[in-house]
Amino acid sequence: MKPPNPHNRVAVITGATGGIGSAVARALAAADTSLCLTGRELGRLEESAREIGARAARILVHRADLSSDDAIRGLVECVRAELGRIDVLVHAAGALRLGNIEVAGWNDLDELYRVNLRAPVLLTKAFLPMLKESNGEIVFINSSAGLTARAENGLYGATKHALRSIADSIRDHVNPYGIRVISVFPGRTDTPMQEAVLRFEGREHAAAELLQPSDVAEMVIAALRLPRTAEVTEVMLRPMRKSPGRSGG
Repeated sequence: MKPPNPHNRVAVITGATGGIGSAVARALAAADTSLCLTGRELGRLEESAREIGARAARILVHRADLSSDDAIRGLVECVRAELGRIDVLVHAAGALRLGNIEVAGWNDLDELYRVNLRAPVLLTKAFLPMLKESNGEIVFINSSAGLTARAENGLYGATKHALRSIADSIRDHVNPYGIRVISVFPGRTDTPMQEAVLRFEGREHAAAELLQPSDVAEMVIAALRLPRTAEVTEVMLRPMRKSPGRSGG
């Protein structure tokens, strides 16, 4: 593994085991960028790291279950010790439970809250001193469900709606420090999570009718590349093609 370079930019991506998280990691990889990839499954993180290869200045793989406070603290300490800085924090980790209010489990909301809302808040808080030093950027990968919830995704949508409010509040606080905060609201995207949604709905997997993770990643990169005279606050993406009866969210 390459030694750290104090002049490299550092990006930390949660949920980097696949889907949008790993796509953003690949898009961020550049000669002057070091990456910290984190997620629950070490094997998939290592696979993502191999795919990126030498395109990144350095790749640090750190397994973490963000529903655990100890795991959150461990991730922050690892980045501080191994990389020494952070320029971009991408919150792409997420948990999903489907079912209407009558069938939802007693613990479903608590589980979603810890991963989808609490973890991004605590990670942002913990990394904020380093983000202030670098005039960094924070990216919240949200969901169209955070804008419009439906009968079967109400708990998930509630956590994502709350995440939008938290992002707005954080932006208002950190903009004076030169930190930009971006919320991205993708519609149906071709990810493992979306495959679970399609199975739940009894629908076929039609990739041509879904956003691709790389589509979302390109939008994130475009927002990050803007001159510092501008800030993208919210971006909403939807699939271009839709089957009859399917909404864009």
